[in-house]
Amino acid sequence: MEIIILIVSLGIILYGAEVFTNAIEWLGKKLNLSEGCVGSVLAAVGTALPETMIPVIAILFGTGEEASHIGIGAILGAPFMLATLALGVVGTAGLVFKHNGKKRTHMLINEGVMRRDLLFFLVVFSVAIGAAFVPPTFKQIIAVGLVGAYVFYVYLTVKDNKSCGTDSELHPLKFAKKNPDPSLTAILIQTAFALGIIVLGAHLFVDSIKYLSNVFGIPAFVLSIIIAPVATELPEKFNSLIWIRKGKDTLALGNITGAMVFQSSVIPALGIALTPWELTPLAIAP
Repeated sequence: MEIIILIVSLGIILYGAEVFTNAIEWLGKKLNLSEGCVGSVLAAVGTALPETMIPVIAILFGTGEEASHIGIGAILGAPFMLATLALGVVGTAGLVFKHNGKKRTHMLINEGVMRRDLLFFLVVFSVAIGAAFVPPTFKQIIAVGLVGAYVFYVYLTVKDNKSCGTDSELHPLKFAKKNPDPSLTAILIQTAFALGIIVLGAHLFVDSIKYLSNVFGIPAFVLSIIIAPVATELPEKFNSLIWIRKGKDTLALGNITGAMVFQSSVIPALGIALTPWELTPLAIAP
């Protein structure tokens, strides 16, 4: 039964990702945002919600030292998984899917967007890790600084709102297929619906993974830093694969690199502020 639920949850996540990408493209068009902004901010934060739920719930509602370990493990595991497995999957998709009937010789991306995202990620994630080695008073300052860094990142992303390809062909909004210019309300309703589906699917997936992992006696920290991020990062991977197939590489990669920035700044800030944030050699190793 757990294996069946696992498979069904994958289908739910995939469906939610398809509906979400459709809605987020229309939202970007309505707001006249660039593909880089849509991918790095709207899509990245939206699809980061499932994996963000794990450390938030563990830290705010969990009890005991194990809850803290689960929260810290999930915080550290998510950006690491994005920077390795997710980018690897997207790169492979770029080799497999053709663009305009031809094989890609390179990724069709806005290099400025990617450079900014990865630079922010390297800086803020390094600061978050370094926070484990400073006195508690400085940790609170670092937590505030990480949130401020993400706000600054969003400001730069929106400010650099260059040509987006919002004139490129969009599939009809799934909640208003016969309307060539759907209302903002319909777009927001579809976005919320899709996020709910993604969160539901990820929740079912993680619960199944937890159950199966307990059967095999996997420690909570290992579960949170490896298995949980793999499961909850599926929305980013599916969304990016959909966009790669459509030739929208900036959206695809921005979805991942933007999530890397969000998950290495805002979420670690929560962990630094609400836990002892003492990282073991195993936690630092990745």
